[in-house]
Amino acid sequence: MSMNSEGRVTRPETAAAASQAPATFTGNRALMLEEGLIFERDDYARTGVDLPEPPRVAGRLGGLERNRPIGLPGLTEPEAVRHYTRLSRQNYAIDLGLFPLGSCTMKHNPRLNEKMARLPGFADIHPLAPVDTVQGALAVIDELAHWLVTLTGMHAVAMSPKAGAHGELCGLLAIRSAHDAAGSDRSVILVPESAHGTNPATAAFCGYKVENIPATADGRVDLAALTARLGPDVAGVMITNPNTCGLFERDMKRISDAVHEAGGYVYCDGANFNAIVGRVRPGDLGVDAMHINLHKTFSTPHGGGGPGSGPVVLSEALAPYAPLPFVARQADGGFKLVEEETAGEDHPGSFGRMTAFHGQMGMFTRALTYILSHGADGLRQVSEDAVLNANYVLRSLDDLLEAPFGDSGPCMHEALFSDEGLAQGFTTLDIAKGLIDEGFHPMTMYFPLVVHGAMLIEPTETESKAALDQFIGALRSVAGRARAGDEALKAAPAFAPRRRLDETAAARKPVLVWKDEALPQAAE
Repeated sequence: MSMNSEGRVTRPETAAAASQAPATFTGNRALMLEEGLIFERDDYARTGVDLPEPPRVAGRLGGLERNRPIGLPGLTEPEAVRHYTRLSRQNYAIDLGLFPLGSCTMKHNPRLNEKMARLPGFADIHPLAPVDTVQGALAVIDELAHWLVTLTGMHAVAMSPKAGAHGELCGLLAIRSAHDAAGSDRSVILVPESAHGTNPATAAFCGYKVENIPATADGRVDLAALTARLGPDVAGVMITNPNTCGLFERDMKRISDAVHEAGGYVYCDGANFNAIVGRVRPGDLGVDAMHINLHKTFSTPHGGGGPGSGPVVLSEALAPYAPLPFVARQADGGFKLVEEETAGEDHPGSFGRMTAFHGQMGMFTRALTYILSHGADGLRQVSEDAVLNANYVLRSLDDLLEAPFGDSGPCMHEALFSDEGLAQGFTTLDIAKGLIDEGFHPMTMYFPLVVHGAMLIEPTETESKAALDQFIGALRSVAGRARAGDEALKAAPAFAPRRRLDETAAARKPVLVWKDEALPQAAE
């Protein structure tokens, strides 16, 4: 490889050269391995384990016995390990490079966190272990709860919710319980256009009617429209701050005051807390409930869908309705779990239980490790550097990509661009596919909905200037091609394990189950 006159790395193989390369017997291209589905490997008669023939016994299933092969592939242990290892090589991960997904806070997961989470007594405890045998673990939960309350300026915290949307549900159930206790029958939740998409979904799931509040031209909540809609039927407002346009809601305190005056409560989506941690306490802004994504602000792994953790901090007004169970410190310094059996004396107003046990111990340990290793000054620097990096990305690209709110002041955690200015027929999707060829996971696309062809980029604080410059250079290259109408971009990605798919057909007619039509299917 070599450097060109612009300082970019050039490699001897181009897309054209790759397409002209001779075919291989295996379909592999060096370390880019062609891996079929596991069902397509080997045969059904093979297995990695030899088991004795089971004895014949009388059937007890009343005619529901399986009468056909189960339909699972037979692989030896090496074959199974190699299959999943090969697939893992085709994944992108934060340990490979910058992960620019907006509103996701894909920051580095410190290895110190992992070491602490694997300590005996944290990694190997059972949720049904006697309370007096897990006092250390309960102390970790209690200390983490203390710092989450301190950092947010709130009154209490529910630790059991398993993720952000689960936390939203927790907050709204607390709001509903507070209204029920007051004898107030309210049916509407207001949701600004700049809020996260899970907010209206959660409100609807709770049985509320959802009404949208428009945004102003500068990408923030229209305070006049919100106050005009407030009334005796409004239970509360769900607001994301900083919002999904990457902007801080300057009128947040005025919004909270207006909602409270009308008898409602304020739920804040804390997904973007990373931009303000150590600098702004949501409780000081009048927030009544807010979930905290530990996998975002406090660096626990995103985990491919789990394990998640979304503690919910609550104001003094909502704290009496927090879910069970929770950890409580006793007079002798020990800890207990407040559950249904003791809730009558300790927590009679609880709306109930969100989950079977008391939360994700591994995530609690990692998050507390992160907080203690950073300290107050370190957490403040986290938010400052996250905002600095996002603004560096914004101002390094706004001459080439349209930044719809670029004049609305500094952005917070993420930079937002639109597809305005691209050549006819070119879209945000083309830029995203081009980034794959450059070795990056694409940014968040087509969200928020208030911006046409949105491209939302959140670099986080853990990326160096060199990493940002590389990503910016790659995106400038791809965006320049899209503006110039480079037709080759329509075929991107050229170097990925799979070419571009028909995403519309995949969404409308998904194929989620593999079936070999030549084989009989197992009985249902």
